[in-house]
Amino acid sequence: MHSNAYVLFLNGGYGVGKSAVLEHVGDLLAAAGQPFSLMDVDWFHRSWPSGDDDPDNVQTAAINMAAVWTNYRRVGPRQLVVSGVLATAADRHRYTEALALPVRSVRLEAGPAVTETRLRGRCPDARPDALQWHLERYETLAAQLAKADLDEYVIATDNLTPAAVARRVTEHFGLPAAPSGPQSGSATRSTG
Repeated sequence: MHSNAYVLFLNGGYGVGKSAVLEHVGDLLAAAGQPFSLMDVDWFHRSWPSGDDDPDNVQTAAINMAAVWTNYRRVGPRQLVVSGVLATAADRHRYTEALALPVRSVRLEAGPAVTETRLRGRCPDARPDALQWHLERYETLAAQLAKADLDEYVIATDNLTPAAVARRVTEHFGLPAAPSGPQSGSATRSTG
């Protein structure tokens, strides 16, 4: 069985496909019989107002993730796969401490045209402020991530499906994954 003594972190800026790839990595691991848990950092810090000592809710997210990871581990050993943003060494350290595992990251990238198309697709017309916020910041974040260079592998997602990116991720980390083809379906994706 694969050693899962690290966090596989899907790192990247806005609109590069982290959340979609996270789901597909789960599909591949499930199809291969590899126990796993998935976490999208975005869902662990969405709370308002934030504390004065944690204006971006980053500490809150780490504490929340640590609690959930404790619950997942009670079921048995598993590969933890996280999607989020590692922009600084302090980010990596925070997750390493909270999850009590080393963090190994792969960075997903996409060019401006693809990123903007994806961002427009995920921000409905009813949320124009959210779209504008992301459009104004995605290039700066992408440059920051590239400069930080915290990742052991970088994948350009522009011309790849999320499933193809997920397969590259599992291959890079030597994770068991079902063979390509129709049999590797949607073991973790809901249809509702």
